[in-house]
Amino acid sequence: MLRATPDPLLTMIRTVAVLNGLHAIDHVLRGDFHWPLDSQSVGFLVVIGTIYTIIGVGLTLSRRGVIGPRFWVVIGTGGLVLGWLSHFSPFTDQPVSVIFHAYHSPAAGILAVGCLALLIAAVLAATLQALALWSRQATNSSTGFL
Repeated sequence: MLRATPDPLLTMIRTVAVLNGLHAIDHVLRGDFHWPLDSQSVGFLVVIGTIYTIIGVGLTLSRRGVIGPRFWVVIGTGGLVLGWLSHFSPFTDQPVSVIFHAYHSPAAGILAVGCLALLIAAVLAATLQALALWSRQATNSSTGFL
């Protein structure tokens, strides 16, 4: 039985999903999820649920050929904006320094910040890959007219 060649973009999206899961665990370890549920915890669950729903539906529809790289460019751009607003903007209450100092061990802080950095890098790489594929598709399907 022959296996289909893996799609590099979808492999990158799966990597983003794994890194996002690790970052979500970091949020839980830093106390962003409370039990019993409160408004902060519900918001956290809604964001995580929405992210994984979009990724799951997107991967399924991509494998079926229903959606293409343009979808992932839009989603990736949204992910980069969310990441910037959540951890790198001047308006955030959870910048990288807060993540690092939330742990008693410097190694754990470095691991948490490293996971976030890898997540943002993976989202950027996947978005750029999708943009290149989208551009290539647009070039191949152009009719030569302006």
